[in-house]
Amino acid sequence: MAIDREKAINDLSQIKVKGNEEGLIPAFGVLVQFLPANFWNTFTEKMLDAAGDKHQASVETGLEQAAAECGYHTGWGIINSDEFNAIVGPMIEKMPEDVLHGAYAVLSAWGWAKCEIIELIPGERKVVRAYEYYESKITETFSIKKPCAYMIKGITRAFMDIAYGGEYPDSFDHFKSEQVKGIELGDSFGEFVVTRK
Repeated sequence: MAIDREKAINDLSQIKVKGNEEGLIPAFGVLVQFLPANFWNTFTEKMLDAAGDKHQASVETGLEQAAAECGYHTGWGIINSDEFNAIVGPMIEKMPEDVLHGAYAVLSAWGWAKCEIIELIPGERKVVRAYEYYESKITETFSIKKPCAYMIKGITRAFMDIAYGGEYPDSFDHFKSEQVKGIELGDSFGEFVVTRK
């Protein structure tokens, strides 16, 4: 890996972002919003509670799918942005693997999740370890007692589609993600295994 992860995170976190009149931040070529993590955790908990046992699996699939769609489009905007190319671009030696590592540096720099790739078999398998992510705090307030990191789970598979797929939408949804560990379950980190479908 050619990416100097710590330097990338430090440099990316120095970028000053400012919201527009709608409260959206047009940085990295995408519109981003900064709502408190508790907002999204409350949203997740209310949806799962309202679904009940009968529809809970469908809601979980929908939450992950929404994260994957968002992760794909936001990720695509980020890796093609001037900011990413200025900071991470000079470190890239191997495509698309170094770009993937750079994308996780962005997630860490912006506080979405402190995470990194710990194993990568190009085009086939990726293991991501997350040491902090907002969904890990869901059990502090709510009654959810199962893996619930739908955001990271969806993003991890979307990033593989970006790296090893073609044009959207044909390149989307070729990978699946499984959360095998979770801070919300008492583990010291979350772990996500992404494999080709």
